[in-house]
Amino acid sequence: MEFSQLKTDRALAKRVAAGDVEAFDGFFNEYFPRLFRFTMARTGGDADLAEEVVQQTMCKVVRKMGSFRGEALLFTWLCQICRNELASIFRAQGVDGRDTVPFEDVPEIRAALESIAAMPQEPSNQHAASELANFVRVTLAHLPLNYATALELRYIRGCSVAEISRELKISNKAAESVLSRARAAFKEGFRSLWDFEPNFLLD
Repeated sequence: MEFSQLKTDRALAKRVAAGDVEAFDGFFNEYFPRLFRFTMARTGGDADLAEEVVQQTMCKVVRKMGSFRGEALLFTWLCQICRNELASIFRAQGVDGRDTVPFEDVPEIRAALESIAAMPQEPSNQHAASELANFVRVTLAHLPLNYATALELRYIRGCSVAEISRELKISNKAAESVLSRARAAFKEGFRSLWDFEPNFLLD
């Protein structure tokens, strides 16, 4: 499935780079909200900052689209540019970062990555560890905003249910329900996208 997606991504990038307006509209509508969600998790929920970062990222991406070679998923490539843009803004503000944790540092994901790293040091195993982290990022980006936000608050920022309820402005019971549905949606989305069971987290 990943090969098929890479092929699709390369074709889209080529059309956007060539100035195809229809392709650009489709690209923007697909990736702007996903990048916004990705960035919100790294700006402490600052929507204005996240929007600024994503706008700057998209402008830079359009100029660089011709350099996309399809060696990774397009969304992975976009996220790297977005991270660099965010880091530049933080540096300009004299800020090292916010209270967010990379996916690779979530304990359950770290354990999965380390189990792969413990295998014989073959290129395929090293690639698998990198791809696992990418799979998690992309899956989260496919979720509805409230589900993605709830999972990011719980598993990346380590918030309690009470803190999540305050952040989402819902009751504790509703927050528990959202988390439960979000976990189920993540697992189902992961299976659908990548064709294997994400049994390493969210239990």
